[in-house]
Amino acid sequence: MHNLKASCRIKKGLKQSSLQGGAMLTTITDGILCCLVGKSANVVVPAETWEPGDGMAFVEVKPGRVLRVRHIVPERPAVEPVSTASGSVHCKRRIRVYRDGQLVIENLGDMLHCAGGGVEPSGTLDLELSDYNSNATPTAPVLPAAPPTAPAPPPRRRRRKPKRTLMIDTQRSVTSCKGTHGDLALFFLHGVGGSLDIWGRQLDFFSRLGYEVIAPDLAGHGASSAPRIAAAYTFYALAEDLRAIFKRYARKRNILIGHSYGVSFCTFLAHEYPEQVHKVVMINGGGPTALEPSLCSIFNLPACLLHCLSPFLAWSFLKAGFARQGAREKQLLKDGNAFNVSSFVLRAMMSGQYWPEGDEVYHAEITTPILLLHGAHDKFVPVEEDQRMAEILLMAFLKVVEEGSHMVMLECPDTVNTLLHEFFLWEPDTSSRQNSTQPAPSNGKPAPPNSKDALSNNNPAPSNNNPASPNTKPAPPNSKPVAGAPKNK
Repeated sequence: MHNLKASCRIKKGLKQSSLQGGAMLTTITDGILCCLVGKSANVVVPAETWEPGDGMAFVEVKPGRVLRVRHIVPERPAVEPVSTASGSVHCKRRIRVYRDGQLVIENLGDMLHCAGGGVEPSGTLDLELSDYNSNATPTAPVLPAAPPTAPAPPPRRRRRKPKRTLMIDTQRSVTSCKGTHGDLALFFLHGVGGSLDIWGRQLDFFSRLGYEVIAPDLAGHGASSAPRIAAAYTFYALAEDLRAIFKRYARKRNILIGHSYGVSFCTFLAHEYPEQVHKVVMINGGGPTALEPSLCSIFNLPACLLHCLSPFLAWSFLKAGFARQGAREKQLLKDGNAFNVSSFVLRAMMSGQYWPEGDEVYHAEITTPILLLHGAHDKFVPVEEDQRMAEILLMAFLKVVEEGSHMVMLECPDTVNTLLHEFFLWEPDTSSRQNSTQPAPSNGKPAPPNSKDALSNNNPAPSNNNPASPNTKPAPPNSKPVAGAPKNK
């Protein structure tokens, strides 16, 4: 009997080893056949069946181009009216671009970079465009000082004329967004290699609070169609897909939540539809620079070689995308259907990231309130890039999640859900601006300081079992007024 059990265990182990070895051999064999035939072995196609009750639908954005979309419309017992009387912000900026790459932003209206959400005094931001950093000429060596002489009159300097001047002057109404509001929709956009499944915890959380949520699969990802042409995965092609999804499901007020490459599409939609996009959340999206594909990248290899390297690429993504690399993180990748795209789609997505219009000036024109979430252990996006993004944007709040990495919404779903919900409920405090024109009280007592946020770095986030009440109005997340962020070199 013991020999029989031992023999069964040995056979089971040999079977598992043969399956693993067969899978690796299949990957290599498919790569060799791909090189010989010239076609990629693994192709993503739409799913044949889906449960009609889980909110899944297939939307044809163009003839033959179909995207899978998860759309959840919760039952609202009572729709609460939206108050638009408070939260009015005067957005006024003058943006000047000079020929030497200098960018000067004058904030002439209200600024909301402070931690309490109140109004800051206007100021001037003097930066340098990232396009000119690499072409900057070296400075001349410092010569020894000449003997002191009588001071000469200062030379008459010629006033420089800016190459480009933009003026933004608008009044924006920023209100609290509750799940009981019927004119509100949340859009969740994933990045390269992801799918709508990575937002599973967020979709369930906010749909239970009464929010209408929409999450599409990008072309070639998840269960969306995967065209066999590289031009189908350029930034402009994907942006037009998401424009069609936005126009189909958009309400009067919409909140965009993007991750990684999906942040660029959120920026595009916020710039194109400023009246409909009410707030934006950018999760590990990087700096406000124009997109340009890298010429020296592993993704420039032929698709067949990328297919052979897919196990190594998946392991590298796990190591760089998560703060910890264990069985839980591997299961999260599997459940989220992340990094499960064909080598052809992956190569086309990386080489198609060309968007020269999305530079600092493009981002500086956006007047939408924006929450920046950054995972402290992110190895893809350094925190300095998000700091520069917060510096360029007009209304931005930067929050660093200490225990998270690039896939922070999978690693820390409770923390991310709480931060997002607080930002949705937030509306600017304009009482300080109104009281500044009134005389001070006669008792001489100073006004109480702004209360701290309900969530800080030292306090753990509440679990999904006790979600925050949609009727409360907490302060915005702990923002960091980032001044003098290091410039890219």
